[in-house]
Amino acid sequence: MANKAIIAKKEEVVNEIAERVKNANSAILFDYRGLTDAEITDLRRKLREQDASYKVYKNTLTKRAFDKLSINLDDCLRGPSAIAISDDEIAPIKVLAEFAKDHPALELKGGIVDGKETSLEELNKLATVPSRDGLLTMFAAGLMEHVKNVAICLDLHMQDLEKEEK
Repeated sequence: MANKAIIAKKEEVVNEIAERVKNANSAILFDYRGLTDAEITDLRRKLREQDASYKVYKNTLTKRAFDKLSINLDDCLRGPSAIAISDDEIAPIKVLAEFAKDHPALELKGGIVDGKETSLEELNKLATVPSRDGLLTMFAAGLMEHVKNVAICLDLHMQDLEKEEK
């Protein structure tokens, strides 16, 4: 029988994983095999810049944590897996997808985005969504176009009124 201290330590890790995943807006599983230490350090730095963390847990402990949360990502827990956790839904996906373009050894598996199980296909779609700042910029530009058109229309109307008065 396993030592009670070891079982308690494992249960502590399971609870840590479950708590972090439950409180995060995204938890992305990926395969890191084949990356050098320098590449992993670079990936950690890029994730940290986006307020995301990266950690490697044993798959059996991660599965237990997911089971606690009623999450079924068993297919993603085959082979070595790391998990990127963030309060931002899109940022870690974009960082991992961009990093994978230059480092084919990194392979996205799946994850949890906004509390929902997310497949690799969905992650790839989300990776193409512009950042929050980019979306806000596009929204503001769209609003400015309408304001500009109204201003031009009012200016033309004023010019017509001035012509009529003369």
